[in-house]
Amino acid sequence: MCGLRTRYPTDLSDPEWEVLRPLVPVVKPGGRPAKHARREIINALAYWPRAGCAWRLLPHDLPPWQTVYHYWRQWQQEGVRERMLTALRERERAQLGRDLTPTAAIVDSQSVSTATVLAVTDGQVGRWCGYGWGPC
Repeated sequence: MCGLRTRYPTDLSDPEWEVLRPLVPVVKPGGRPAKHARREIINALAYWPRAGCAWRLLPHDLPPWQTVYHYWRQWQQEGVRERMLTALRERERAQLGRDLTPTAAIVDSQSVSTATVLAVTDGQVGRWCGYGWGPC
């Protein structure tokens, strides 16, 4: 599982890891042996957005933030994350007896940004800056 470290609520369970394991790139041959298990990298990547912290604030019992960031960036560029999400979505939809890919989407018009709204106060043109009207 996770060795001797404290288990976090975001850590993958064994069944979750078995689903993700084939989707995680293996260690490239010919280089240095991996210092950290791929599961621990995935656990750190799951912890990071849930905690809402900076990379440097990852707990010290997870792999070093530099290592986690390296894999996040590399896998992002290679499309690994997108492939994982697609595979997980298709798996979930298949279990629900639905088509593997959604056929509709919902767009919420209320999420349109209001930052471009201009106002005229005391003859001055300003715009909303998130904390009040002004010249931003």
